[in-house]
Parts: sequence; structure tokens; C-alpha cells
Amino acid sequence: MQMKRDKLGAVGSYYQYQQEKIRKKQYGVLILISIFLVSVFVVTGRFNTDLDALLSIGRMKIEPIEESVYLMAPEIDYSEYAAPEIAKGIYISASKAKNYESFIQLAKETDVNSFVIDVKDDQGYLTFESNNEILVQKGAILANPPIKDIEKMMSRLCEANIYPIARIVAFKDDVAARHNPELAVKSLDGSSYETRGGNTWLDPYNKENWEYLLEMCKEAIKMGFKEIQFDYVRFHESMNSNRVILDDKLSKSEIITSFTKYMCEQLQSEGIKVSADVFGAVVLSDLDAEIVGQNFKDMSQYLDYICPMVYPSHYAEGTFGIEYPHLDAYQIIYKTMQYGMKRLANENGEKTAIIRPWLQDFTLKNTMPYLEYGPEEIKAQIKGANAAGVEEWLFWNAAGNYTKEGLMGE
Repeated sequence: MQMKRDKLGAVGSYYQYQQEKIRKKQYGVLILISIFLVSVFVVTGRFNTDLDALLSIGRMKIEPIEESVYLMAPEIDYSEYAAPEIAKGIYISASKAKNYESFIQLAKETDVNSFVIDVKDDQGYLTFESNNEILVQKGAILANPPIKDIEKMMSRLCEANIYPIARIVAFKDDVAARHNPELAVKSLDGSSYETRGGNTWLDPYNKENWEYLLEMCKEAIKMGFKEIQFDYVRFHESMNSNRVILDDKLSKSEIITSFTKYMCEQLQSEGIKVSADVFGAVVLSDLDAEIVGQNFKDMSQYLDYICPMVYPSHYAEGTFGIEYPHLDAYQIIYKTMQYGMKRLANENGEKTAIIRPWLQDFTLKNTMPYLEYGPEEIKAQIKGANAAGVEEWLFWNAAGNYTKEGLMGE
């Protein structure tokens, strides 16, 4: 299909947005007052003496209705979420976003200056209210979304100088792919493919899915997010030509890179930064890269940031000659980032993404020998990245329980 270019429109000002809402409420109040007074006049017969007072209501100045002390501050320019020079962030799930004040407090006490927040979650739902008809048709709008007052939350982040990054789960999708089977990855018999875990995925080869994901991005941008971070921008590792229908002209890596390029073209031209999460293994292995379709170097030509998930607990025993990788977080991160920096080294001046790794602030319970990850392991990962020349980082904890002492600078 031919790809049309949509302007994303204003990305901006919550103040203007709130003022429009307030004006509508003022008009409603005015109408109700007018109806009440007319009723009184009809009953009492006092038309002659109070007509001027009634007409003056339309000329009176109605003070703004203060829904939120944060949204009403005109000195805050909500269109100016500038990316920090060096982003240091944490992941916040949609279910934990209501605790944004505690996360802001954590940021005040540590080096954290960025939040990665679910916008399209792991199931495929938008995490806040919207009347976007395209998303409604795809089944992606929840009647009771987990983020209740995103305007207030975004205003607080801006006020606290926190850089907001929208996490968009791309092709893993149990919602749109089930509501619209024609958009799903297909088994060889033509039915929607399900992974062993029972999940469906949107087909990266179907460019209607690209437009759908762009609509998700637009919803994030309307709320004030200045960076879109794609997760699951890949094929499931079980998807090979023996199980699913693939394009015989474009490899998995080629179509994922094409998707990345298209999204960057659409979003970057509007002043939006674009990042993507990739497996840590694709930094080191071209074979792994082709299995899931994530070519580390090719994707980096278009992205602003590339975010390999390099959790030490996920490395195989013996990687880099380290018997138990999770016991040596510094060396694992240092060596992986060193290798990644070399792969993206550019001698001819071409654009390349900044590496911003995902590090772990969690303990994998079944890893043996057992090691509880705490402040020292958190700091070791940061030091390993820094030693390789990587200054930015993100930490993952699905439950939102972060180790403050580990995130504090030296």
C-alpha cells in the first residue's frame, strides 16, 4: 500500500488545552445561570427591572475554574520538554504511573532525570483515555484505563524537569491482532499465529500496522511526550519459515529496518526523538539479529537512541569467558558496550544512534549461584557502561521498586 504522510500537528501546550476545556465549562455555567434566572423571572413576573442584569451576565468576566494547580500555571511552557544532555531513566508501568509523585521524589534524590512510561502496553491497549476512532476500531481503548489523569501527571513531570519517554509496544499485540485477524502474523495454514504463550503479533510486513502504530504515537505526542521508544520492534523468536508466512523478498531484518526508517521519518521531522529496544544478543551476534529481525547497526542509522537490553542475569554461562555473568555485572556491561560502540563507530560521518542501554534493577530468582541485586550491582553496571564510553542508561524493574542508593551518583 502507498504510505501517506500525516502531519502530527501541535505537540504541545497543556495550558492551551486546559484553557479550551475551561472555556467550555464557563459557557455551560453561563447557560445554566441564564436558564435559572429566566425561570425566576417567569414565575415572579420581574422582567422589566432585571432585564439589564440578565443581559450583563454574558458580558461578565468569569474566573478560571481551577481543575489542577499544575495545569493552570501559564509560566510553564509544556511544548518545551527538552531532552536532557544525558538521559538517565527508569521504567514505570501504566499500573504504577499513579505513584508518579514518589518517582519524582526518587529522581530528586538520585541521578534519574527521565521516565519511560507505558503508552501502548504489552497486551496492546492504550493506557489512558482517548476517542481516537482508529484505536477504538482496533479495540485498543479501555473503558477503565490505568492512567487516570495523564494531563496532571505530565504537567508534574514538566514542572519537575523530568523527561518523559513513551513506551510503545510495537508488534506484540493481543488486542488489534485478535480484533483484526488480517493484520496478524499468519501460520502456514492462514490462521493467526500464536506463540507458545498464546500471544498474537501484528505482521511487520503489513504496512497498515505501521499506520496504526503511528496513530498510537500521535496519542502520546498529544499528551506531551517528546520521545517515542518502540519495544518489541521485532519478530517473535519462534517465527521462522517453517511456522509462519514470511515475505520471500524481504528478510525479517530488512522489514524491521524499513519500519524503523519510516517511523523515524514521520516522527523526527516533527521534533520527536525516536528510540528502540533491542535484544542485548543482537549487539554481539548477527545470527540472533536475523532470528528476531533486529540489525543493530542498520537500525542505528535512523534512530536517535538504540537501547539494548543487557541484563547480566540474561547472559549465558561462559559469555566473554565469564563463568557466571550475573556475578560480574561490571565486566558484562563493559564488554558488551565496548563491542557495541565499536560496531557503531563511524568513519564517514553518517548518522548513528546513541547507545542507551537497559540495565537491571531486579534479581532473577532462579539464577544460580544466587545473587540478590542491590546498590553495588546497580552501580557496577553504570560504571561498566561509563568505562566503555556510554553515558546514558535506563533501569528496568517491572514492579517499579528501584534501589535508590544504587542510582545516586558518586
